[in-house]
This record gives sequence, structure tokens and C-alpha cells, in this order.
Amino acid sequence: MKALVVRGGWEGHRPVEATDLFLPFLASRGFEVRISDSPSIYADAAVMSSTDLIVQCVTMSSISPEALAGLRAAVVAGTGFTGWHGGIADSFRASSDYLQLVGGQFATHPGKEPSACGGDETDNFLTYRVSFTGDHPITTGLDDFELTTEQYWVLHDDLIDVLATTTHPVQPWHPWHRPIVSPVIWTRQWGQGRIVVTTPGHSLDVLENPNIRTVVERGMLWAARTASAS
Repeated sequence: MKALVVRGGWEGHRPVEATDLFLPFLASRGFEVRISDSPSIYADAAVMSSTDLIVQCVTMSSISPEALAGLRAAVVAGTGFTGWHGGIADSFRASSDYLQLVGGQFATHPGKEPSACGGDETDNFLTYRVSFTGDHPITTGLDDFELTTEQYWVLHDDLIDVLATTTHPVQPWHPWHRPIVSPVIWTRQWGQGRIVVTTPGHSLDVLENPNIRTVVERGMLWAARTASAS
């Protein structure tokens, strides 16, 4: 099995350090790992046709039409595609075709009460609950849990299969008038390929949380090319 790790974009999500956390796991599961610092590799048809799993951590940034076409073609043909947080759910904002592929897009992360804000990234750190929606190989045996980090508000379509959700409550300082439920973890079948998105992962400590790490690692194995997609 061959895995392609694509990392880059906004450095605030520490794409190198974050993906490095999972390289030993991939190696231990028998993957031959190739690392690219640019999504331009998606345009290389020979590389993509031999790749069983793509792990992407590229926040914002941009992607060429050729690279995007290569990514979409590979997933349709059975290459798995997975990632976490902004590295997959806030990538390539200008590309509607990428958004269609992934099925969900970061919109915002609501913050603390304004008087409690100090002007740094922790203004957007809230304690919230992750609630699992049912049994799945990625989430089996895990119980609902709490995180203190960015709580992603996600715009999404109905083709995703939601494995976990979170609820954004109504607060006096926010303009919405009823609680909003957002997906936290979802899968998506696209052609012969499997996609897994895990929205927590802003910082290394979140990725090292046992629940998040378990979901990300299981997601890699579940998304990887199956025999039926070979």
C-alpha cells in the first residue's frame, strides 16, 4: 500500500509537525509513504494511479485546475482521501469543485464572550461536546467526549455520512437564534473512493487527544483503497 502525505498552506496549523505525528502509524501498518509539500503532485497521473491513500494537511492555499482534476480522478478511481481540521475542510477556498469533492467547508469558529477575549487564538477556544451518531468502524467503542479548542461551524451537503456532531449554542453575543448542529466527523463515498474528514485538529495537543488520534488513524485505514476499488 502506498500513502501520499500532502502538506503546506497556512503555517498556523503546523502542517509538517501535524503530519509527522502520523507517519510512524502509517509505516507500522505497512504503507510506503511519500511526502509532498505542494498539491501540484496531484497532477502527476503516474503517482496518483499508484496511490492508495492521500493524507492532506493544506489549509487555505490554492490548487491548479490540473492538480484538482488529478485529485478528483484519483478518488473516483479508488484512492482514499482524508485529513483533519483546516487541512482538508478549509483547503482551496476558491475551488467549488474541491468543495464538492469533500462535501463540507469550514465557515467559522464562534468565539468567547467579547469581554473574555484577549486578542489571541484562544479567543476562539471553546469547550464543546463531540457526540457520536452511531456505530462505524472508525468510531466503534468510543464514547462522547469534550474538547477545548476551535469548534468548527461547517457548511455541508446531504451526501456525507455523519459520524459525530457538535452543537453551537445560542449566546447573547452571537446573531443566530437557535442552536446549530455541525458535523465533526464524516465520511463520503465518491466514485470508488472513500473520504474521511475530522474537523478537530487546530493544534498538536488536539491531534494527540486519544479520541481524535484514534479517529484519524482509523479513518486512514478505512479510507485506503479497498480490494473492490483496485
